[in-house]
Amino acid sequence: MKRILFVSCSPRGRAAESHRLAQRIIGHLLEMQPDAIVMERMIGWGTIDHVDENYAIAQASSSDPSQSGSISVSDELIQELESADVVVIGTPMHNFTVPSVLKAWIDHVVRVRRTFNVTPGGKVGLLRNCPVLVAVASGGRFSGERARQPDFLTPYLKAVLGIIGLRDLAFFSVQGTGSGPDAIAEARTRADQALREHFSLLQS
Repeated sequence: MKRILFVSCSPRGRAAESHRLAQRIIGHLLEMQPDAIVMERMIGWGTIDHVDENYAIAQASSSDPSQSGSISVSDELIQELESADVVVIGTPMHNFTVPSVLKAWIDHVVRVRRTFNVTPGGKVGLLRNCPVLVAVASGGRFSGERARQPDFLTPYLKAVLGIIGLRDLAFFSVQGTGSGPDAIAEARTRADQALREHFSLLQS
């Protein structure tokens, strides 16, 4: 592991619970390899535009796309992903799934003939597989005995990142943040324990 790509997706930025949890993950990674470089991509404030007409036309054509518009953004984001040895995504859960800013990032990096090909047997990823560690914060609870809402975020990320070749996903979460400080403290403790267990297994 040499390069860590950190994609932070909350509109609350560094104050977000998902950002805090992602930083805990990065801390564990840096303990394993102190000389690793962290590349931070903050998208929670809508800094990535959605794909545009030129991008859509390029998706339907086998010719080289024009580099104007969002294609150039797509190339930049894909290059960041290609250079990473591990990816950390810090994201809130919005309406049971990923926030729109993360969906915009996904639309840029999941790109036919660039990060995946379509074959008679289905879609084949073109990226080198690397670990993807996802830190999720949610106001409600979506897993465990006290779950009260569905989870479309986890299966969606597994499916869509798998298309481009990223199949090694691990999820950590702070759930119930809307239930007050005590619930947040409990959720943080559970998440920290899950992280310790995960990284102790990697080092064993």
